[in-house]
Amino acid sequence: MTAAVLAALSIASGGCGTARNNAPLTISVAASLQNAMQEIAPLWERSHAGPKLTFNFGGSGTLAQQIENGAPVDIFLSAAPKPLDDLAAKGLILPGTRRDLLRNQLVLIAPKDNSTLHSFQDLADAKVKLIALGEPSSVPAGDYGRQVFQVLHLWNIVEPKLILAKDVRQVLTYVETGNADAGIVYATDASESARVRVAATAPEETHKPVIYPVAVIQGSRNADAARTWIAFLTGPEARGAFNRHGFTTISP
Repeated sequence: MTAAVLAALSIASGGCGTARNNAPLTISVAASLQNAMQEIAPLWERSHAGPKLTFNFGGSGTLAQQIENGAPVDIFLSAAPKPLDDLAAKGLILPGTRRDLLRNQLVLIAPKDNSTLHSFQDLADAKVKLIALGEPSSVPAGDYGRQVFQVLHLWNIVEPKLILAKDVRQVLTYVETGNADAGIVYATDASESARVRVAATAPEETHKPVIYPVAVIQGSRNADAARTWIAFLTGPEARGAFNRHGFTTISP
């Protein structure tokens, strides 16, 4: 796993147990969940005498590829079903552990001081030179964005203007810094930045539902603790944190 696509957050858990129970959990997580996980990890630490947690954040497609290539991952939380579907087809998901966890919305953003962009159709204007989009082959938000552009008959117009990014966080940075005139991110990403504004929300009928599934990876070093972590994510503490960061939780 390369540093260019991953951000590691390690949290030492209190308490002791067997050597098996103390085996650390490595959790690969979609980049759009980074802030939420930074809040949730201490909640887990306070309430569970469990293993150390290490989070790898990145584009979901990239994370899935790393798992396929043998990266030692215990849990995968993706920003779209397809990366998990692909792993399941290769027998890399532990049966019975997958569940849909969250929903999100796709939005068009512009720099805070840009008052001219109000719709996806405005991207066709010659004044819009550069549009940041996650690489559609590896970033679910980029794939959703491509779906929106195709349904709205804008793809051929916007494609020459695209700057492709490794994940939604990079898209957000491009727009925050003015290196792109617009970008496609999740509503949760936009809400956590004071330097961008939401110009439009993608109509639900223009793209597949934005669903975040989670599952234990086949061959996990600590499958029991991994199951417990996923159960924790569906509990009231974690659900409250997800809601505070703008996600809609899906009932177990």
